[in-house]
Amino acid sequence: MFDVHLVGIAKEAKQTNGLFTVNPDLLIHEVSKTDLIVIPAIHGDFKKALEENAAFLPWITEQYNSGAELVSFCIGAFFLAATGLLKGKQCATHWTSVNEFRAMFPDVNLVDDKIITEEDGIYTSGGAYAYLNLLLYLVERYAGRDIAVLTAKAFMIDIDRISQSPFLIFQGQKSHTDEPVKKAQEFIENNFEEKITVDQLASMLALGRRNLERRFKKATANTVVEYIQRVKMEAAKKGLESSRDNVTEVMYNVGYTDTKAFRTTFKKVTGLSPVQYRNKYSRALSV
Repeated sequence: MFDVHLVGIAKEAKQTNGLFTVNPDLLIHEVSKTDLIVIPAIHGDFKKALEENAAFLPWITEQYNSGAELVSFCIGAFFLAATGLLKGKQCATHWTSVNEFRAMFPDVNLVDDKIITEEDGIYTSGGAYAYLNLLLYLVERYAGRDIAVLTAKAFMIDIDRISQSPFLIFQGQKSHTDEPVKKAQEFIENNFEEKITVDQLASMLALGRRNLERRFKKATANTVVEYIQRVKMEAAKKGLESSRDNVTEVMYNVGYTDTKAFRTTFKKVTGLSPVQYRNKYSRALSV
């Protein structure tokens, strides 16, 4: 089904950290037409990597405009976004790089919870081994469901896994210069076990509520309420992973008193119920 070639801009290229040399089958000027272009993850300094590989960008754009579909794995999304073809489209990348991605490409609709996105013939995948799920998705698209299932069984890959939410570790965006917002973030992170409101934070910082909400969203890419929820849920995840407290005790420890609200928010953030999360990741249950 697939005639695969490694395509480069030079006959020989050293891998970023110098561990090995890559020898492409073809150079870009030797490929006049293709059906599918796969962009692997890039490593090191993103901006430097983009500069060193800039010759690929017009070729990728030209191929896409001629009907080729595009695929990026993990942080290869940075390189795909540099073509401008992701503007206004959904995109996934590794969850550790979402803040940097949003800063570099604010016009791309980054969805940090998804393993796979597909829009207008462009496919992206989440972090690390999520590329396996995208490969299966492409096998199914081009070769059919039966072949995809056979491939999943042969390589022991969990087919139809669509979310990377269970793997996310929330790291609030702090690479900004809005000091009142940073103070609000620090207060939330140091007092997550309390009930925190937007009005409380606004009063503490001597800011109007609307002004705080606007600045907070601009600086962190989260609303204040989202940030509070994410910090609380991250604390709850750690509680479920490392303590023997039951779900209700963990809920109270992070400042929730409404069981339904806690369970709903937890599942929204992680894709799993608190019990499912504990069964999957608890160190206490594994000893």
